[in-house]
Amino acid sequence: MSETIEKVKCIIIGSGPAGYTAAIYAARANMSPVMYRGMQPGGQLTTTNDVENFPGYPEGITGPEMMMQLEQQAKRFEADVRDGWVTKVDFSGEVHKVWVNDEKEIHADTVIISTGASAKYLGLPSEQHYLSMGGGVSACAVCDGFFYRNQEVVIVGAGDSACEEAHYLSKLCKKVTMLVRRDEFRASKIMAERVMKTSNIEIMFNTETVEVLGDEQVVSGVKAINNVTKETTEIPATGFFVAIGHQPNTEIFKDYIELDSTGYIVNVSGTSKTNVKGVFVAGDAADSVYRQAVTAAGTGCMAALDAERYLAEVEAHQEA
Repeated sequence: MSETIEKVKCIIIGSGPAGYTAAIYAARANMSPVMYRGMQPGGQLTTTNDVENFPGYPEGITGPEMMMQLEQQAKRFEADVRDGWVTKVDFSGEVHKVWVNDEKEIHADTVIISTGASAKYLGLPSEQHYLSMGGGVSACAVCDGFFYRNQEVVIVGAGDSACEEAHYLSKLCKKVTMLVRRDEFRASKIMAERVMKTSNIEIMFNTETVEVLGDEQVVSGVKAINNVTKETTEIPATGFFVAIGHQPNTEIFKDYIELDSTGYIVNVSGTSKTNVKGVFVAGDAADSVYRQAVTAAGTGCMAALDAERYLAEVEAHQEA
């Protein structure tokens, strides 16, 4: 354990659009924010090749490039952006204690949690290969569906989110093949009926993915197996969408911060406030619905403004 405890006004845990936007606003408010970028600096967007739906980029931009620009903007206002990840916290007292890499201890007046959420994938080697290549694997139809206009795609999943994404893709794509592992949907009846009534969505029940096919650069199809008959099928497709859920990166906060049943941080409605005074949340760690870069950035702004107001109230109380 480090003998020296660092004291800061504001610590931002995690990067991505939420974290960097919070850093920009906090730095401009003279809060001298310290950001630890986490295990995936830049967040989920660093695995996205093309971002065409973020305002202000008429020609589009790559995810990694956008994150580099956001980092540069935060540093321009003297935000202290650091490598490393927070491994433990203690929010039980008036001082918010944070440990980085199990070694460095930091005491912060305010904390902004922007740890995001991680998409769940099947874990197939071929899936991970094309995901890393940016050549046809995605966990966000709203983000990437535009690139598959008038093409054939496959989507895996059986819940409400999978049905929503399949329906969204059906408006863009020539054909959507939906692979459902069981003999029925997990989705609500209304969502299941919606996809079943959509003419260009083909649903294959009792079906699992064996391999994502392609030329090592881009996806060309999906090999699937019926888990009842054991019959295999090769489905032509240029895109493979995985809609089996997201896992919020909130495990280290569970002893202090209120989480919902799926692990997302519960914030006070209309604010970024959590159940702990001085601790705020931004981005996908509290958002199971929208999960977009632009909404994450907006909540990053909210968190910094809420933190600034909290500090002002604390300082006014101390002076009184």
